[in-house]
Amino acid sequence: MNEQSIVRVTIQEIFRINGYLDTDLMTQRNFEQISDEIEKKSGIYISGTTIKRLSKGAFNRSPQIATLNALATYFNFNSWPEYKNAFIQQHLDKSHAVGKQQADLEAQPAASDLSKMPWHRKALARWVPLLLVFVCICSYYLYPSKGPENDFALATFSSRKTTNNDLPNTVIFDYNIEHIAADSFFIQQSWDKNRKVRIDKHKNTLTDIYYEPGYHIAKLIANDSVIKTTVVNIPTDKWVFYSNEYKRRYRTKYIKTENASKKGSLAITQEELVKNKIDINQENIYLYSYFPSKHEVNSDDFTLKTRVRANAVRNSLCPYIAIEVYGQQDVILIKSTSKGCANQAKLRFGTHEINGNETDLSSVSYDVTKWTEVELQVKDKQVSIKIAGRQVFTTSYQNSIKLITGLSFISNGLCEVDQVTLTGPDGEIFCKDNFDS
Repeated sequence: MNEQSIVRVTIQEIFRINGYLDTDLMTQRNFEQISDEIEKKSGIYISGTTIKRLSKGAFNRSPQIATLNALATYFNFNSWPEYKNAFIQQHLDKSHAVGKQQADLEAQPAASDLSKMPWHRKALARWVPLLLVFVCICSYYLYPSKGPENDFALATFSSRKTTNNDLPNTVIFDYNIEHIAADSFFIQQSWDKNRKVRIDKHKNTLTDIYYEPGYHIAKLIANDSVIKTTVVNIPTDKWVFYSNEYKRRYRTKYIKTENASKKGSLAITQEELVKNKIDINQENIYLYSYFPSKHEVNSDDFTLKTRVRANAVRNSLCPYIAIEVYGQQDVILIKSTSKGCANQAKLRFGTHEINGNETDLSSVSYDVTKWTEVELQVKDKQVSIKIAGRQVFTTSYQNSIKLITGLSFISNGLCEVDQVTLTGPDGEIFCKDNFDS
């Protein structure tokens, strides 16, 4: 049996353990759930897409050693070579057992002799060998030999801020990966894979800069697997404003204003953009963000009510407003645009993502240049979205993003927020303001 076959059989066994018996009936969400289960047990992340590909044997060369080690660790082995050797040995043992079973059957009395045996002895003679083979196979998967502690557990990873909660913020990462075997190592600031820095295995410190506030989960990566994480929390305790010239490049520019409360709404003006040397002819994304120091509201049970509109900065065929609720693990997002551009609308509830180019999201689309009330209610992971007082979308999700850490209004224009209230079911206030002063 070659390595490709072993990988495929191993992943299919993980599917079986988790209740998935038919790979063809599995959805992408199912593969992501398997990804979570492997990460919980091994501490190593393998994407759902990779798991799907490996389960179908759709690969020409051996996967990354970190990926293979994750599969081995799932069955309590220390490394892939150790697991593979045990797998092959067990396969040989099963072959020998089947051969022995065949020999035993041939050595059994002839049918004429069996007919003279009591019924219970005939049943034992026929089924005991098969039962023994079945028990051996089950014992291998349910009670595999346990190897020594996984090497990834020996890695250390921590962070410390040197500039309190200022922006930009200098963060020092301390790490020790001397005992980890991998071809390359990285530290990734947050969810954004573009904010990934290669690190030296034989050094112990990386100093990096965070340009945006928030509750960031920094990741220590060996090859393509996350082996450790650490929290970098940079709260604001007030509304802050900044733009990104191009989101993926993270060219963040801060927008300073003497008073963002203007005539009963939270807003900034084009004049203030020019004063802050923001090029209004450039295609920018504008963010109004609030990250408090305290985190008390559960993301699985809250209500957000707001009234918002966007003013164009430059001519855009598809203006949009995205309301983003940040959690300790992921985000909840409502991105709305005009109905003519509904294919660019988007919803996200942690790992549950709904895109307008694959789903009809015209119901959450509206004229974002006009004042509109938006309400998002989440109760026990059941979601209800109301636009202008009318329920337009319901869904549910499975993976919690834990406590709410922040809130942003994001647009390719300049938002105006007339009022915003985000509270938990027992009256816990995360954010409540009508911006009168």
